[in-house]
Amino acid sequence: MQHFLSVRDLSANTIETILKQAEVIGDTREQNKGYFAANLFFEPSTRTKMSFVVAERKLGLDTLDFHTEKSSMTKGESLYDTVRTFEAIGADLLVIRHANDNWCNELDGNISVPIINAGAGKGEHPTQCMLDLYTIKQEFGAFKGLNVAIAGDIKHSRVARSHVSALKTMGANVYFVDVPGFRDENLDIPYITMDEACVMCDVLMLLRIQHERHGDVAYNTSSYLEKYGLTIERERKMQNHAIIMHPAPVNRNVEIDTRLVECSRSRIFKQMENGVAVRMGIMDYLLAERSVIV
Repeated sequence: MQHFLSVRDLSANTIETILKQAEVIGDTREQNKGYFAANLFFEPSTRTKMSFVVAERKLGLDTLDFHTEKSSMTKGESLYDTVRTFEAIGADLLVIRHANDNWCNELDGNISVPIINAGAGKGEHPTQCMLDLYTIKQEFGAFKGLNVAIAGDIKHSRVARSHVSALKTMGANVYFVDVPGFRDENLDIPYITMDEACVMCDVLMLLRIQHERHGDVAYNTSSYLEKYGLTIERERKMQNHAIIMHPAPVNRNVEIDTRLVECSRSRIFKQMENGVAVRMGIMDYLLAERSVIV
């Protein structure tokens, strides 16, 4: 595997291999001394970008930061030429987030150094998917037969698209919670109500409303929590072993009651913690593959 662009490219065995690598990787600072990783984030990010920076430094990589507003892209340079520039000056790994759903297609096959998709518009978010799989595996040990419900703005969510593919590959049962206006009919997944999801699910994954992807259409969130979100009353219906997840950022008291963000069944901050180990595992996997190829 040269790049890490989509979970649809991964077999169950490859997913298990990367999750195992995340579990055992530890501190390997000296291993990649003298290697450079470039973080090209064209969209705002806290968790993903900082998680990659910490992971890179733990792996012993030197990080090349990038700010769109201070780059030659303000002069009209294309994404492709910007990426080729980093490749030409010696970057060994490229981590990219961009608002275009299909930016990966422009680069795949044209860039020789490993590329990691850190978010592609409404398309995919594969590293978030992997850290969530890691969190679920820590909790349940396996995926087969688990009931996972994903609730929120499915239509505009790259997280939902990545998770559907990977969870089905690993044998989980996936359901979407039906929120009017947020369905994605292109994804062949059954829809259930939030109340049904709370009763039956092992994992309830909440998504925020993606306001920035709605264009000029304003969505009123005043009654969202009561109608479609995770309230205290709904949480009480969940099975004792069931967990709450959220890729964040969290809009408290919209998709989830603020009192539940850090409750005993919440794994929201555990997901963030796991992001470092999983991204270390992915980068280590790609660099090892590259060293074999080179």
